Formats: sequence, structure tokens, C-alpha cells
Amino acid sequence: MGRLVCDYCVVGAVQTNCYFFSDEETKECVIVDPGDDAQKLLKLIKERGLKPMAILLTHGHFDHIMAVGEVKAAFDIPVYAAEEEREVLANTGINLSVQMSSPVSLEADCWLKDGDTIEMLGQEVVCLLTPGHTKGGMCYYFKKAGVLFSGDTLFQESVGRTDFPTGSMSTLIRSIREKLFVLPSAVKVYPGHGLVTSIENEKMFNPFASI
Repeated sequence: MGRLVCDYCVVGAVQTNCYFFSDEETKECVIVDPGDDAQKLLKLIKERGLKPMAILLTHGHFDHIMAVGEVKAAFDIPVYAAEEEREVLANTGINLSVQMSSPVSLEADCWLKDGDTIEMLGQEVVCLLTPGHTKGGMCYYFKKAGVLFSGDTLFQESVGRTDFPTGSMSTLIRSIREKLFVLPSAVKVYPGHGLVTSIENEKMFNPFASI
């Protein structure tokens, strides 16, 4: 296995980050949150010679799932999500897709529990349930690579909204403190929107860290 590299594409109406975490040698990759613009994503995958192996969903909001069906079908790959997010993914009102006039209802192939470990790209991935933005928000921690995909739980010096269905600010802050801020400081954080950050930076500068 080669060095792991992370590329991304910003998609959809609310500028969502879709990540392609891949092995530099084999070109095998994991797709995190294919949120929209399926044809754009498929073109990027083809141009870069990537070989998708799985889709990881951090949560079920429309802007993170709109392209899942087309990408999954194109490569016949499994979709992973937190078991607690089953209702959000399935219910077009809760996942907000019906409000966008593009209702999407999804079922994952592999439902994950807090603390589950899966193997992706030749290394262990720890699945961390981080409710608050939604009840089944999940972050994916690639331990050896020191990489965390945080979805809309943790942003650069901010956090995800909690005024949507199943959201809770107190729960979100607890998730960040108890699940994410205990990770090594050097861990790179790839959020659902905005710029890449680190656990160290967020512990020092995120205003929600001291709430």
C-alpha cells in the first residue's frame, strides 16, 4: 500500500466538501459524503484514475447525500452510515431534501455503531458517533494516517448548526469534547464545509470549546 492522500470537490447549493481519500499507489479510494453534482464527481474519479471502494456518510442531510445513488450504482460499492442516522437518511422531511424539491431517501448497506472499527485502504478506521448536528452524526478516524472526517460536527473554529430536526447544541458540544478533543493534537480534521483544520487548532481557537 502507498501513501494516503486526500483530495476533495466542493459540490451543491451549500458548498459541501466531498472527499476522495485514496492510496497513491493502488488508486483505491474511499468517498466521503458525495453530496451533489454526481456527474462532476464521476468525471473527477475517471480523470484521476481512482478506484472507489466504499462511501462513508457522516450524516444524512440532503447536501451530503444527493449524489450517493448515482455514485454507488456506477461502482457497485457499499454505503456506510451510523445506525442512529437511519431515520434521517430515510425521511425526506428530516433530511431536508423535500424542501429542496429533490426528495432523497437512502438505506446504508452497512450500519455502524459507536466505536466500531472497519478496515479501509489497509488501515483501521474508528467510527465515532458524534450526535448533535443530527442524532446519528458520525466521524471517521483513520488512526495511522492521523486523519478525521468530521462532517458537520466540527468545522474550522466553528461547529455545525443544531436548529434542524434531531439537533442539539449541548449534545454536539459534549460529542466534540468527549469524542474528538481526546484525539491526538496533530490529527488533521477534514470538515463537511470550509477549510481543513486540526484537533490542536480547534482546542486552542474554537470558541465553542470553552462553552
